[in-house]
Amino acid sequence: MLTFTRINRNIRSIRRYRDILSILVKYGFGGLIEQLNITYYIELGRKIVTLGKASKELERLTQAERLRLAMEELGPTFIKLGQLLSTRPDVIPAEFIEEFRKLQDKVPPIPAEEVHKQISLELGQSVDELFSSFSVVPLASASISQVHRARLTTGEEVVLKVRRPRIEQVVDTDLDILMGLAYLVEKHLPSGELYDPTGIVKEFRRTIYREMDFAREGRTIDRFAANFADDPTVHVPQVFWDFTGESVLAMEYVDGIKVSHFDKLRQEGHDLRAIARHGADAILKQVLVHGLFHGDPHPGNIYILDKDRVCFLDYGMVGRLDDSLKYQLVELLVAVLKRDVDRIINMLLYSGELTDESNIRDLRRDLAEFIDDYYEIPLQEINAGKLLSEFVEILSHNRIKFRSDLILLAKALVTIEGIGRQLDPDFNMIDHLKPFLEKVVRERLAPAALGKELLRVLQDYGAFAKTLPSDLKEFINRVNKNKFKIDLEHRGLEKMISDLDKSSNRLSFSLVIGSLIVGSSLIMQTEKGPLLFNFPILGLLGYSIAGFLGLWLAIAILRSGRL
Repeated sequence: MLTFTRINRNIRSIRRYRDILSILVKYGFGGLIEQLNITYYIELGRKIVTLGKASKELERLTQAERLRLAMEELGPTFIKLGQLLSTRPDVIPAEFIEEFRKLQDKVPPIPAEEVHKQISLELGQSVDELFSSFSVVPLASASISQVHRARLTTGEEVVLKVRRPRIEQVVDTDLDILMGLAYLVEKHLPSGELYDPTGIVKEFRRTIYREMDFAREGRTIDRFAANFADDPTVHVPQVFWDFTGESVLAMEYVDGIKVSHFDKLRQEGHDLRAIARHGADAILKQVLVHGLFHGDPHPGNIYILDKDRVCFLDYGMVGRLDDSLKYQLVELLVAVLKRDVDRIINMLLYSGELTDESNIRDLRRDLAEFIDDYYEIPLQEINAGKLLSEFVEILSHNRIKFRSDLILLAKALVTIEGIGRQLDPDFNMIDHLKPFLEKVVRERLAPAALGKELLRVLQDYGAFAKTLPSDLKEFINRVNKNKFKIDLEHRGLEKMISDLDKSSNRLSFSLVIGSLIVGSSLIMQTEKGPLLFNFPILGLLGYSIAGFLGLWLAIAILRSGRL
């Protein structure tokens, strides 16, 4: 059964490869396919995949626009990948970032009978048995899931998030192909390994699998609810666990107003300044107090309830900061606000964020110019989200790898600050940020925190001292027995080795052809053995084989484009 499953999955992968290659060629990326050397699939399916140029209409579009359109046509996995990349200015250029932000899940809704079947499979009962009413018209329809409104038999209004049937198979196949393409990018494209495509695909695999697990999202919502249990300005929807599973999530229906509906908020008597204050405090508490924050706080995911309470929806994308990363972030923000370039660089060096490709001199210059741009601006007038985005852009330009959670945080802060300024023209994130920074610094310098840190350091040194004698003994034994080895890894020579291999193969092929011709010519001179048209058959056979092999070699050289 396992063997059949693997065969079936391989067949799906080949079909999907053909679809992906065809769509990429359609949008003008045939040259990229040739660079990646996917010769097997191209030559196997020349009639299916024909390398060529995009249509005249598509040629007028930019490369970023064409790639965005290709991703939308390729389906949910690639749409989600594009949305993830739109939060990674350290990986792709700005024009692609802007274009990928336009990616939308334009998918038709799931038929009602399939929704009912999926719910029944997950919860073990029919929809009629579980709910007193169920709306077949979806509130929203996306590539991974669909949202419906329902009423429990006990009277509570709920929202059901239902995963699309068979979406796991589609994602599994696409992820396998993406990992293969990422490997080819690293191997064949110049400087491809600098962008760590296989690392990006691995991160994306983890992200999308977590997003498809609705039970995990339910537990995340419960954590947010516990974190804000004593905060009257924030409301977190209740999860109904009796109606929740891996593919179905039942949440409390929230009857509120979208934060972007400013006129309606005013008509209902809401205080827009208070809403801006509550939203900023909520996101800063998530980041600097709880270490767990909402990763996608766009206006469609924020509702305003009575008493100006803020309610975040859709917890599929969240970021996490452990204590170490949280303190590092705080120190970094303090250094930026104090305009201390040397401290910023020292922190990056200490944290290991600076890579071999980073040029400290250029980084120092870019950071100094960045600090100068904000030097004369009072803190109250600084746009915190814009400042953090520009800082990340400088790090990206200098090829400094940045934690994905910090990139997600920068995006969240930019979004929240933008909403806050729309609600209140005088809103300033720095005013809300400073008390939290001061609190985190005080907590870190408290005697209890210092004692805990000292104990951890002593434990680390104790573990090191405990294993050091045995490690040294093993090292000396290996040296004495001539078993000490140093593995050296070459980088960037794969293409040269491949070209040398091809050249040597062609040279060997040519020698074989030449030998056949010389040998056949000698046989023809002897006029011995079986004859055909008064010529020795062995000589004619040798000429025929040499001619066939020579023609094959010539075609291979012409197709490679290298004479």
